Amino acid sequence: MKVAIYSRGGQSIQHSDLLNLNESLVNASISPVYFKELYDQFETYLVSASQLDTFTSAEELDDSFDALISLGGDGTLLDTVCLVHDKQIPVLGINFGRLGFLASLGKEHINEAVEALKNRTYVLDKRSLIHLDADIPLFGEQPFALNEFTIHKREFSPMIKIHTYLNGEFLNTFWSDGLIVSTPTGSTGYSLSCNGPVVFPDSESLVITAMAPHNLNIRPIVIPSNNVLSFEVEGRANDFICTLDSRKELVKTKVQLAIRKEHFSFNLIRLDENYFLKTLREKLTWGFDTRNR
Repeated sequence: MKVAIYSRGGQSIQHSDLLNLNESLVNASISPVYFKELYDQFETYLVSASQLDTFTSAEELDDSFDALISLGGDGTLLDTVCLVHDKQIPVLGINFGRLGFLASLGKEHINEAVEALKNRTYVLDKRSLIHLDADIPLFGEQPFALNEFTIHKREFSPMIKIHTYLNGEFLNTFWSDGLIVSTPTGSTGYSLSCNGPVVFPDSESLVITAMAPHNLNIRPIVIPSNNVLSFEVEGRANDFICTLDSRKELVKTKVQLAIRKEHFSFNLIRLDENYFLKTLREKLTWGFDTRNR
């Protein structure tokens, strides 16, 4: 068995944690292949463990890999969406960040996670992605996202008008700072912070949420994921910000955009059958009332 290890690095990951992971993998007869930048950061500690392989780009991840382990927070795990692309390599997130909706497994469970990989006793969540179409090339070979697509006004420009169409039929014009189209996975991210609904990951839906809308009767909308959303943007500025997860591009207002469900999915590894309910309770502190203490 062979797994890739990816991380942005940084101070949140200690060399002792990485050595523990490496030792657990080797003991389980799993061959780790480290992201080169991560390996370079910890080479002094890892080099004594064994001769380790590295990778530098998505092109090096082929069907010989059984899984990819993401070390960090949700942002780090979102990076892996572009790394695995449509190769269907399962991804396990180990949380070294803060909240951890996607990378919800704590670092104290590293040994348990490795054992699950070895015995293939994990649950595989197939998470839907969204795809961006535009009349100009945007986001290179990675015009897809696991969490959300957003249209956002420039930093200091006034609100924008976003003419929105559902399967070619006019839906609404959103006068706002921007608009979020999230997947069920992304419903607990940016959309939630803008008062969007929580949607279960296996729901076949998309959520449309306006950012600071001018009209107070605007509410989030949940639509089936087999629909196509298209947009035309107006504003006093000549361009606006377009994002897919944490990646962004500056786009001219004359550019037309459309969002649809991507034809491939993202495979997320989890160890717990009741993963989503447990995550909601723990991360959003549902069911905890300090008045009862």
